[in-house]
Amino acid sequence: MSEQFDVVVIGAGPGGYIAAIRAAQLGLRVACIDDWKDEKGAPAPGGTCTNVGCIPSKALLQSSENYEQAEHAFADHGIEIKGLKLRLDRMQERKDKVVKQNNDGILYLFRKNGVTFFHGRGSFDQAEGGVYTIRIKGKQELAISGRHVIVATGSRARELPGAAFDEKLILSNVGALAMVAVPKRLGIVGAGAVGLEIGSVWRRLGAQVTILEASPTLLDAVDRQVAEEARKLFSKQGLTIKLGVKIVAVATADKQVTVEYADDKDSPCKDAFDKLIIAVGRTPNTAGLGAESVGLKTDERGFVAVDAECRTNLPNVWAVGDVVRGPMLAHKAEEEGVAVAERIAGKHGHVNYATIPWVIYTAPEIAWVGKTEQELDSEGVVFNTGTFPFLANGRARAMGETAGMVKFLAAAGSDEILGVHMIGPMASELIAEMVVAMEFRASAEDIARICHAHPTLSEAVREAALAVDKRSLNY
Repeated sequence: MSEQFDVVVIGAGPGGYIAAIRAAQLGLRVACIDDWKDEKGAPAPGGTCTNVGCIPSKALLQSSENYEQAEHAFADHGIEIKGLKLRLDRMQERKDKVVKQNNDGILYLFRKNGVTFFHGRGSFDQAEGGVYTIRIKGKQELAISGRHVIVATGSRARELPGAAFDEKLILSNVGALAMVAVPKRLGIVGAGAVGLEIGSVWRRLGAQVTILEASPTLLDAVDRQVAEEARKLFSKQGLTIKLGVKIVAVATADKQVTVEYADDKDSPCKDAFDKLIIAVGRTPNTAGLGAESVGLKTDERGFVAVDAECRTNLPNVWAVGDVVRGPMLAHKAEEEGVAVAERIAGKHGHVNYATIPWVIYTAPEIAWVGKTEQELDSEGVVFNTGTFPFLANGRARAMGETAGMVKFLAAAGSDEILGVHMIGPMASELIAEMVVAMEFRASAEDIARICHAHPTLSEAVREAALAVDKRSLNY
């Protein structure tokens, strides 16, 4: 007889490992299955986020920003550096060390909370009597069973038709984060968060970066005023961003990638790059899950079909994170994982999708929560706006990071905060205050009345709230 568990989690990315830990904290017997491995074949839980996404990209973003600061900005602070040298090998080693620390941290948390971890690929085998058998293929093949199953298998990079990943010349996020030399000319298809972040890394290190984006506007999901500011700043930094681009053909030869495309005027163009990164979105990892063996319903794009509480069409089978509807964000997956574990334990798990923050980790950073101005306009909502530039913030001046602004959108009648949008230094941290405010349905006046320490970047948030009522004090 196979080993039996109350909950079996397939996948140890942000949604999966968090769901497993929370379920174990609630007294359930939990197993978590994951097949990620490092170069030595050792378990590497954490999914795309930890291994080839959020964590390594932020490590390289930090390292590359340090390099650019040393090269261009330190002199303004009275720090002169002679003989500055890029050691990309050491930078990559540091990134790998950060990833390994996170992998090991998850394994430690499993041991601490009593989660049984299986290293291998998990898939449905059969369902009988309200119990699901999950087959695990690793160094050895075995089967376990569970009364509840949480599918948290994540996503993978979407390929561009006619441009399959070889991770040598045509790269996904995996190859883009592992380059051993800075390419002279780097092409990127897609100007979303991944394209802009990775493009920023390699531009800072010396690459000539061209980003080709299909949309006629940059960052459609971002507030239009913030997106326009971002385009100006990124262009000034040296990123070449071409909008309204239609890719016609991609070909590799002589250690180069040639891209033929039409621009927004339908003019034929051709560019040659040393490397081409494809960043056109992600697709769910449901192939090989064995969904058909138990009748688990997926849609035409491969997403697991779930209701508002992450229940699938099968009793006691749940799905969370990138493999279901909604934004592909690690913190969204974590919230769903916690909520599902609590629902399984008979509690009232909760996820407020309206207050999930978004962040793009460029420099300056972009962060937002709630509705954009264009969304409110399309819905016919009457609102007031307040903005405040970091140029007028004392801490930003001291840091030498004065680009960007904070923008409030508040309901015209009630003054309730409907959305807050930022582009500027440490926006990823500043947005947390606004998530809390919106969870408690705060008004712009509430934020305007709260004392913020001086001098801090957070004062820009308060000043933008004051600006909703046209009484900003420092601008």
